[in-house]
Amino acid sequence: MQKSYYKLIKPITYFLDLGIVLLLAYYLPIRLYNPILFFSYLTFGWIVISIRNTFYDVQRYAKLPLILTLLFKQFTVFFFLLYAFIGFFKETMISRLLLAEYFILCLVLVSFFKILMYYLLMRYRETLGGNRRTTVVIGDNKKTNQLVEVFKQRMEFGYDFKRKFDVGGYGFSLQQCFEYIIEHNVDEIYCSVAELKNSQLEEIIAFADNNLKVVKFIPDNKNIFTKRLKYEYYDYIPILSMRDIPLENSINYYLKRAFDIIFSGLVIVLVLSWLTPLIGLLIRLESKGPIFFKQYRNGINSEEFACLKFRSMAVNKDSDKQMATKGDMRITKMGAFIRKTSIDELPQFFNVFWGQMSVVGPRPHMVLHTKLYAKKVDKYMVRHFVKPGITGLAQVRGYRGEIETDTDIVNRVKFDIFYLENWTMALDIKIIIQTVLNVFQGEDKAY
Repeated sequence: MQKSYYKLIKPITYFLDLGIVLLLAYYLPIRLYNPILFFSYLTFGWIVISIRNTFYDVQRYAKLPLILTLLFKQFTVFFFLLYAFIGFFKETMISRLLLAEYFILCLVLVSFFKILMYYLLMRYRETLGGNRRTTVVIGDNKKTNQLVEVFKQRMEFGYDFKRKFDVGGYGFSLQQCFEYIIEHNVDEIYCSVAELKNSQLEEIIAFADNNLKVVKFIPDNKNIFTKRLKYEYYDYIPILSMRDIPLENSINYYLKRAFDIIFSGLVIVLVLSWLTPLIGLLIRLESKGPIFFKQYRNGINSEEFACLKFRSMAVNKDSDKQMATKGDMRITKMGAFIRKTSIDELPQFFNVFWGQMSVVGPRPHMVLHTKLYAKKVDKYMVRHFVKPGITGLAQVRGYRGEIETDTDIVNRVKFDIFYLENWTMALDIKIIIQTVLNVFQGEDKAY
């Protein structure tokens, strides 16, 4: 529950700051000719410069000088943005003096609440033990010892250190580390690059990817991987993060969630409200059984949920075990039509509205197949770092429907990992448009 609540921290501070900016503009007599235009301008401007300055990307290990630097950058740009409004929109009636007073009040109040939030979060982690992440360290040297001391002494960072593994110690094995990490539900793994071979690092990365763990590196002067790495500092200790997932940013997460709610709500009201009774009647006229087919699949963090579809097959015992194949005798005539047109997938917009799925994301698989592919396909579990989708990048690139060969699932996983590491709202919209075009053009594997 703590891991889901911490995502609320950034949106709360975002709306608090924006509330201060707008309320001060409302109550101060700035003499606006067009108040609605001014409020819209402030809202849009604040959001844009906040994203540009990463104003709300404050990590748990951040220090006060970083907060002050962010405040300086944010309000420097905001000052010019504020006075630019007069020239852009010819608002000659605005009092420059009151505008300066407004700017100073915004600066003071936003700074006060940002620093207050920063200290309250630190005290919350330190005193109440909330918002914590469990960690292990693999390696035993000066840098790892310093990091362990940071974990133990800087309780306000919110790390719960479990164990340090000595790579050169008697009886050390990575398998022993992995068993401990699974048993104690460890969140983050910190590895000393200086003590581990490349093959061991690759093994740790593969384990972390396949078990939804975060892996980070304590660097030395070796050349380790060609992948894009992200530097972070815990106190004064440099740490390398292997994978940067855009949807772990709370602003991105809630932007995508807001889009999902609006988009799925429109589909439910405008399409499913009249289409469901019609499709339901046609399904029942051809075969007995329920209108909807529920199949348990794995979602974010591999949690199971009931995925909804219009029933396209006669009721059978193998529906939770066997994928639909070309010429499958279980598929009814009505079922063949709704599968060919992808109408059978539309009830999943209810899953999206309930928060179990997203409009765009990696396609979820049956629980049985998830267990199979997790053992068989390297990095398969990485796709569960984000919510599954009704459509996805792999699907619009031709990897949808039946998995006929190992190449199909391997390529599907590659596209899914690319999606979660390179997500943007524009990419989601592009995938949705391509999905709609594919429905009208027809797809070979839509059976």
